[in-house]
Amino acid sequence: MKSQKVVLGFSGGLDTTFCVKYLYEDLGYEVHSIIVNTGGFSEEELKKIEAHAYKLGVKTHTTVNAVKDYYDNIIKYLVFGNVLKNATYPLSVSAERLSQAIHIAEHVKKVGADAVAHGSTGAGNDQVRFDMVFHVMIPDVTILTPIRDLQLSREAEIIYLKERDVEMNYEKAQYSINKGLWGTSVGGKETLSSKGMLPEEAWPTQVTKKQAEEVKLHFEKGQLTAINDRSFDHPVEAIQYLQTIAGPFGIGRDIHVGDTIIGIKGRVGFEAAAPMVILKSHHALEKHVLTKWQLSWKDQLAQFYGNWLHEGQILDPVMRDIEAFLENSQQHVTGDVFVQLMPYRFQVIGVESGFDLMSSKFGRYGEMNSGWTGQDVRGFSKIFGNQTAIWTMVNKENQK
Repeated sequence: MKSQKVVLGFSGGLDTTFCVKYLYEDLGYEVHSIIVNTGGFSEEELKKIEAHAYKLGVKTHTTVNAVKDYYDNIIKYLVFGNVLKNATYPLSVSAERLSQAIHIAEHVKKVGADAVAHGSTGAGNDQVRFDMVFHVMIPDVTILTPIRDLQLSREAEIIYLKERDVEMNYEKAQYSINKGLWGTSVGGKETLSSKGMLPEEAWPTQVTKKQAEEVKLHFEKGQLTAINDRSFDHPVEAIQYLQTIAGPFGIGRDIHVGDTIIGIKGRVGFEAAAPMVILKSHHALEKHVLTKWQLSWKDQLAQFYGNWLHEGQILDPVMRDIEAFLENSQQHVTGDVFVQLMPYRFQVIGVESGFDLMSSKFGRYGEMNSGWTGQDVRGFSKIFGNQTAIWTMVNKENQK
């Protein structure tokens, strides 16, 4: 009897290593592993993961470079919307999980697999994100989640693998680190309770820069295209380059406290130097070139977009509608933003743009104007407050 095929999202860690052996040896599946790189792996690391997969017994292993696709389909809109979850977190992990899930589902179709598997536990958001994408994109394919379904402890997984002579590093790192293009999450004992900050040595990027630097970011229609007059073929390259400049300052470090999809609160540390500088710079430029109602509606739609994305709803058609709005809003978001970088912080110094609505041709706030007269303002003020004045007079008369 021919073995059924299963596509497994594979990172090479303990959980997905267990999944390969369990799916292959215990359940009899023909395992096809896939790793979707969203910016967290070097070429050397990817080669090691591939070798590890084949040594475990997979039929095929596929590496997908999804970094630019990840930017084009998700990160771009997070920038356009200045999206920060709870005004703090740039959706580093949640965004990349959705990109990975979509690519895994596409691979299931390509392989013609009967099942799809992931190594999520039953305690976090990722299980919901993967499952939801699979239910929408490949509804007739069985979803297998050995770690969640068997309720396995780390110790039980290690015993199982050692009994099968699987060689790997079984030492548990003191801190759990997940690196991607749009930031790096850091979890440890300090984030397991409501009080505590990660120590200096826990952060993946150490502080090596102490002298302040000024950096110029150039945006074209909302996208970062140049840094300090150095142009890039794709915004991904600009993000990566900015990270090398801002990361050594220790910029973008914080602890996010959030509501999980499954209803519990959690804390996680993260460092996201480039994303935080980009988001704040982009927002500063927008405040100069967009009208107040463009900014107002963008804020409302972007907040919903970020929350819905975080909860795994990337395939909801309303997301395409909001993306169309966000994209259209960027037509004049072009110009330079000047930022001063310092240890552990940064500040936006100002902007230069041909679309700047703060143009002195129309007056200077608090000083002078050239677009209207004092008499114009008297009439405007009377009409603008007319309904409130009527309400006040009517109610005064009825209170007598």
